[in-house]
Amino acid sequence: MSAFDEPLRKLVGDRTAKVLADSLKLHTTGDLLHHFPRRYAERGELTSLDELEVDEHVTVVAQIEKVTRIPFRQRRGNRLEVVVTDGRGRLTLTFFNQAWREKELRPGARGLFAGKVGVFQRTRQLANPDYQLLDGDGESGAAERFAGRLIPVYPASAQVPSWKLAQCVEVALDSLAATGWEGVGDPLPRQLREDRELLPLPEALERIHRPRTQADVVMARSRLTWDEAFVLQVALARRRAADSALPAVARAARAGGLLDAFDARLPFTLTEGQLKVSAEIFADLAQEHPMHRLLQGEVGSGKTMVGLRAMLAVVDTGGQAVLLAPTEVLAQQHHRSIVEMMGDLAEGGLLGGSELGTKVVLLTGSTGTAARRQALLDLVTGEAGIVVGTHALIEDKVRFHDLGLVVVDEQHRFGVEQRDALRGKGRQPPHLLVMTATPIPRTVAMTVFGDLETSVLDQLPSGRSPIASHVVPALEKPHFLARAWERVREEVGKGHQSYVVCPRIGDEDEEPKGKKARKPAEEDLEDVGAASDERRPPLAVLDVAEQLRAGPLAGLRVEVLHGRMPPDAKDDVMRRFAAGEVDVLVATTVIEVGVNVPNSTAMVIMDADRFGVSQLHQLRGRVGRGTAPGLCLLVSDMPAGSAARARLDAVAATLDGFELSRIDLEQRREGDVLGQAQSGAKSSLKVLSVLQDEEVIAAAREEAVRLVTEDPGLTRHPDLESALRSLVDEDRAEYLEKG
Repeated sequence: MSAFDEPLRKLVGDRTAKVLADSLKLHTTGDLLHHFPRRYAERGELTSLDELEVDEHVTVVAQIEKVTRIPFRQRRGNRLEVVVTDGRGRLTLTFFNQAWREKELRPGARGLFAGKVGVFQRTRQLANPDYQLLDGDGESGAAERFAGRLIPVYPASAQVPSWKLAQCVEVALDSLAATGWEGVGDPLPRQLREDRELLPLPEALERIHRPRTQADVVMARSRLTWDEAFVLQVALARRRAADSALPAVARAARAGGLLDAFDARLPFTLTEGQLKVSAEIFADLAQEHPMHRLLQGEVGSGKTMVGLRAMLAVVDTGGQAVLLAPTEVLAQQHHRSIVEMMGDLAEGGLLGGSELGTKVVLLTGSTGTAARRQALLDLVTGEAGIVVGTHALIEDKVRFHDLGLVVVDEQHRFGVEQRDALRGKGRQPPHLLVMTATPIPRTVAMTVFGDLETSVLDQLPSGRSPIASHVVPALEKPHFLARAWERVREEVGKGHQSYVVCPRIGDEDEEPKGKKARKPAEEDLEDVGAASDERRPPLAVLDVAEQLRAGPLAGLRVEVLHGRMPPDAKDDVMRRFAAGEVDVLVATTVIEVGVNVPNSTAMVIMDADRFGVSQLHQLRGRVGRGTAPGLCLLVSDMPAGSAARARLDAVAATLDGFELSRIDLEQRREGDVLGQAQSGAKSSLKVLSVLQDEEVIAAAREEAVRLVTEDPGLTRHPDLESALRSLVDEDRAEYLEKG
């Protein structure tokens, strides 16, 4: 057993070990030593008390003059005030609920005290400072060592403060050093370490936890970054190797079939980007192992066309293809547009259908009994070459004759298990194409790691118009919002249509128990988010639509669309909106992806700060899809300078979805790149950043591919195999297998 596998209770005792496990999920010596400092505090130069400046980090040598314990007046607890002097000035040290320190902080004692200078009741103070008492011998040397040392600050919890973690780490390091780090292997092959001039693992851990200088931290992080990048890349390289060994039916495109007939009828020319990406996909489909490709395309770049051509190529080989959509609205939209584009080619086997054609069926949770029965029959017999649907396609009763390709639209809306369940319906693993307009952080992370083969569509079809985006600071400048509604009326006056998007539906079922959300008053639409101590509830579709009909948009045809409407009602609204019978559609994010109404030119997003960067970019992509310019107005009551406002400014500043995905990733981190969590959750990455360390990741991938090719079972690298098991536990390994 590796020394890193030693339970912490043997090192720090049962009580401390239990707290570390419960609050920080640290169970072993390895867990503890890989719980790295998030930053380092510098005590700075020794400072005279009469030269202290507020907000400065200082270290002073002083003598304790007075100690006073002061109970809190209106709650339990106390504060300990310690006045120190260096003969020229005085400073107050304040310790909250730490009365026990009174036993060692006695008048007359000398010490070094470090912290950030603050002010309380017009008196300079250090709150909860670090300190070291001096015994009189060798004071000068101790002072210099204390002042110059970097203090590690750890990700901590209320139960385990940073200083307690530092003590535990000290015990672990001393214990391992005493044995010469016996039983601690190194996951990086020796040759790789030497070629890259990387520290041995024990030295890297010493320097990351007990650095003498910032240079120590840099060298340690460089080594530990390589650990994470390399072990991850080995995991992914082994998965790619396993994927390439899986059998799949080769689906080579054939001339004179359904695809050629479809291309011949297109009323427009495919872009160079669409042709290039299609060629990459066709090459993958022709292989005898499953395609695993991510198609990243800007909003409106024609991803759906590329996906449809791939499906038609598979149908030409006698296989079937599935298009999996995240919502019923989008599934219906996709089905309708595919049928319209294919014409009689979508009516295979039907009277009037083309001889080359196939059936295109729709299957969602709300599909009627008779239509559902027919669709299931068409799938199992192979009559239907293409099926468009939602999660309903994953049900056990859904069977295919020969599933050859799964196309997932907006892959971040589906769990890995859902995609895997659908892929498992093929006699052999089907090919997989996942599509997204703006990669969410985890997708970007996996893409940078090279786990997926990627294709990029960054060229918009001719005739598409640019979209102007502006932030509307409704609280600071309420007249800007009034102008926004005027712009909507102007667009309608030109014969165009508009969207208004809200975060909530607003029906009573949505309200939290015991809390009734305030219904927006009419003035809310002119002054969103009047100042208050607490944020008001998010604006809701039903309320906003009512206020718009009665106020700024009176006289216009205003309709609502949200996810809890009956399917027929949703479809009816979308049909009428697409036909130009509705001027303004007030909706939730149900319109986020795939909805295509070229006559829509304006969008107002209420409470825009409550949406993520990717959502905002997706929503914005619903306008400007025709020849008229698009306009997107991001309404927010967040103040200038706030993080939320900065996010909106970033969205307004660029139409580049890939740049926005990087911004999203910087703000939210990668999430657990090997697990089921999306971003914002605890990351399995401790020091590696997929944005800052792209060069390391690329180099690590090359090294990993070389090693896995030479030693697929890692039989010559037992320490690497052990590190791999530690990082990629059973759940994560299964996740990778399904991914």
